[in-house]
Amino acid sequence: MLYWTLVFLVVALVAGLFGFGGIASASAGIAKILFVIFIVLFLLSLVFGAFRSN
Repeated sequence: MLYWTLVFLVVALVAGLFGFGGIASASAGIAKILFVIFIVLFLLSLVFGAFRSN
């Protein structure tokens, strides 16, 4: 999941560098969504891991 977040982030940066506004905003939007999903899953794994170890 983190891999795809980074891929879309790089695509958004490259598209922004070349001035393709539509592509840059779409790629950045996907990267933000994937990043939020990754953070939520990471936090859930931390919480459930803490409960499991007890």
